[in-house]
Amino acid sequence: MVDEQLIPRGIHNQRVLGAFYKVERHKFISINPEKDAYGDFPVSIGEGQTISQPYIAALMTEYLDLNQNDSVLEIGTGSGYQTAILAELAKDVYSVERYKKLALAAEKTLNKSGYMNIHTKIGDGTLGWQEEAPFDKIIITAAAPYIPLPLIDQLKENGKIILPLGENSGQTLTLGWKINNNMEYKQICGCVFVPLIGKFAYPK
Repeated sequence: MVDEQLIPRGIHNQRVLGAFYKVERHKFISINPEKDAYGDFPVSIGEGQTISQPYIAALMTEYLDLNQNDSVLEIGTGSGYQTAILAELAKDVYSVERYKKLALAAEKTLNKSGYMNIHTKIGDGTLGWQEEAPFDKIIITAAAPYIPLPLIDQLKENGKIILPLGENSGQTLTLGWKINNNMEYKQICGCVFVPLIGKFAYPK
């Protein structure tokens, strides 16, 4: 997966590549054959949700430019795979999932994998995690029409946020960073994600 999908497409950060080599993706995909786990496509994980294509997960991770002192907020725990990748690269990961079944399954898998720096909760991800804010980096793994305002408020000065912005038919992977309490943005590439559901995104 890393050698054939990530490196040839330009993923070059050695820490990111190391995390993708280390985290065993098939352990986070229980309802599909193991042969699908490392394929170059998204995979269903139930509840109408998916685990992202490996390249897109790596691209989002690389653009966040994580360091070992970062506190990261993840919106959309999903299977826990991206959460584990983040935990390999940052100091603490706070992950919010709205679907209880997915959240509990991910927590079980992450605990089995021995991660001590991951904190999860069930709730509306568009509200963020105010009690643990501010965050150095934020990653949203579902498509939003705009960046939820609570998440902008919970992002540190000079912090970065990455997410797919746009409508359900297609979005643009977008990197934002906070400078002088204002947001600046860079468009990265087109993408397709499931919609972000919550008070500051799409209705249920």
